[in-house]
Amino acid sequence: MAMKEHYQGLGHIAIHVKDMDESIAFYQKIGGALFKRDSISTPEGDKLLALVDLGGFLLELIQSPTPAPMSEGNIPHFAVYVDDLDAAGADLRALGIEFTEPEKKVLPNTFGGLQNWFITGPSGEQIELLQML
Repeated sequence: MAMKEHYQGLGHIAIHVKDMDESIAFYQKIGGALFKRDSISTPEGDKLLALVDLGGFLLELIQSPTPAPMSEGNIPHFAVYVDDLDAAGADLRALGIEFTEPEKKVLPNTFGGLQNWFITGPSGEQIELLQML
C-alpha cells in the first residue's frame, strides 16, 4: 500500500506556549474555540495540553513543566491523521524510514484516546502520525 492512502488530513499544529490560560484566551479572542483540555504527567511535572479549533483546523497548545526552547520558534511538530497507525508504520519501515522511538505510544486517556508515532524530516522537523481511538 502506498503511504498516501493512509493519510486522512491534517491532525493539528502543535505550539509551545508559556501560559496556557493566556494562550487559550488569545486564540478565543481571535475567533478560536476551545475543543478539549488535558494533561500528561511527566517526571518534571504536568504537561498541559489544549486543542483549539481555529477555522477548521486544530492547534495543540502545549505548556511544558520546564520552559521549552523557543529560539527557532515555538512549533515543535505537525500531525497527520492516518487510518491505521500499525499499517502506516510498517509501510514507512519498508521505505527505510526510522521512527524517533522504536514503539508507538498509546494514550487511551488523552483527548479521548489516541496512538501516535513520530518521524523526523530531513531538516529535523518532527512529523506525528496520529490515529484517534
